[in-house]
Amino acid sequence: MIKVAICDDEKNIRSYLVSLIRGQNAECEITEYASADEYLSGGMGHDLLFLDIELEGSASGMDGNVINGMGMARQIRGMEQIKQPVIIFVTGYEKYVYDAFEVEALGYLVKPVNEQKFAEVFSRAQDKILSETEQKKKTLLIRYAGANKAIPLDHIYYMESRKHKVVLYTKDGEQASLRSLEYYAKIGELEEELQGRFCRIHKGYLVNLSCVDEYSRTEIMLANGDKLPLSKYKYEDFVKAYLRFMQ
Repeated sequence: MIKVAICDDEKNIRSYLVSLIRGQNAECEITEYASADEYLSGGMGHDLLFLDIELEGSASGMDGNVINGMGMARQIRGMEQIKQPVIIFVTGYEKYVYDAFEVEALGYLVKPVNEQKFAEVFSRAQDKILSETEQKKKTLLIRYAGANKAIPLDHIYYMESRKHKVVLYTKDGEQASLRSLEYYAKIGELEEELQGRFCRIHKGYLVNLSCVDEYSRTEIMLANGDKLPLSKYKYEDFVKAYLRFMQ
């Protein structure tokens, strides 16, 4: 299921894009937004965003100025704690094509949108999303220092929740020593995303099951010798998850 958002202040354009999406060979969940306000207040978590560059009636940016579609895209790219969508611009002017590179947009569609061109761009977006989904099974993609960073899952020993951030404790290259990487995330969402490979052993810890060396009722020892607390409320769930993983 691909989660698609359409953000355009013209209802007829939104409706037309919906019909084009429905005509593609893909299972999609489509949500429409008429302004940046609507999207930024509750439209996070999409895989694909069709965004009108000349968006009107938009929300104020972080500097207090009213933003258009391009400004909205910049704001999205600057929000490290949210899922970053594949962006495709929808515009009435080809002059914006070079601006698309600034926010890592996959492409752009010129109004009136050509059906064949749409199918080509949508296919590229679908391939990118599916490729990233497959990659996520092997890596954790995070937003760090203003850029996307892929961390191999087998390099992560465990994760620690720290206020509004998560700290990843990873192998230092090929060495067993740990290095930490801190970024904005919610450990509960990571627990759901990585279930089967990682397990919540405590309110503040998510451990890589492949790195567990031994455990007792109160503690887990990792392959590198580190020890983590095992909550009595998590003990049974951990044992079940660990046995499933080992099988």
